[in-house]
Amino acid sequence: MNAVEHSDRLSVFKTYKLYVGGKFPRSESGRVYEVTDSKGKWLANAPQSSRKDARDAVVAARKAFGGWSGATAYNRGQILYRIAEMLEGRKGQFVREVADAEGLSKSKATAVVDAAIDRWVWYAGWTDKIGQIVGGANPVAGPFFNLSTPEPTGVVTVVAPQQSSFLGLVSVVAPVIATGNTAVVIASADAPLPALSLGEVLATSDLPGGVVNILSGKTAELAAPLAAHQDVNAIDLTGADAELAKELEIAAADNLKRVLRPPVSRHRPEKEAQGAARPQAVDREDWSADPGTHRLTAFLETKTVWHPTGALGVSGSSY
Repeated sequence: MNAVEHSDRLSVFKTYKLYVGGKFPRSESGRVYEVTDSKGKWLANAPQSSRKDARDAVVAARKAFGGWSGATAYNRGQILYRIAEMLEGRKGQFVREVADAEGLSKSKATAVVDAAIDRWVWYAGWTDKIGQIVGGANPVAGPFFNLSTPEPTGVVTVVAPQQSSFLGLVSVVAPVIATGNTAVVIASADAPLPALSLGEVLATSDLPGGVVNILSGKTAELAAPLAAHQDVNAIDLTGADAELAKELEIAAADNLKRVLRPPVSRHRPEKEAQGAARPQAVDREDWSADPGTHRLTAFLETKTVWHPTGALGVSGSSY
């Protein structure tokens, strides 16, 4: 029997790493935690990020912000569409990971992954159109042009949904970067593997390093320093339970961060990522519904510019 026909071989397990600054580091603390499926079967060891990892992610996001926010909206749309292309080519892998993470059948997991890919395409189409919805010329009395245009807020911390490990994740990350912001993402504590694999897709899809940074680990441990970080401009609390969201919102007020609150209150989990089984936080949003534009506008600022048109003559025309 030759080597090709020999089936008794060792499994090659995947090593999951963080995605920070376009690279794949392990946690600087060296910690990992076990990730299991819905039935308690071991799937992988995921990096347990530290506060230092969170700070490094903010540095990477800030460094990438100038180039990403300065890119044309059309170019950002092309890159988001490229992400969808790359996901389409690796759909089988994500179907398996989502099925394990969320306890879904293969057919249901396929539908979730298809919806996530379509969501990237949805937001790719909005990058060069959102300005026409939330900006425009303002009617003023006087010899002026008065124009309001949307601009990205800056570095946004995203606490990803806890149960919807992929479609929910894409639904909160894509609109942040579509509008020119950069993101530090805290993946679902119990189901981080689809998020960590997404980092591999982002790295090969023309997205500049640092635009999206993905951390896995204990949600509260990572969210607390990010909410208080002076170089973070906004925070999305979608994946935080009610008690944690309140704590983070108080911390975020120190430098007047924009805060996107959870849609409804949640029950706080009794435990974090490792240890005995715990009740899962409940994602109350319907991630399969039409996403609308509210997440696109959540992390935009409005800049208004006044420009003189010249003096008006008796006839009302400028000269």
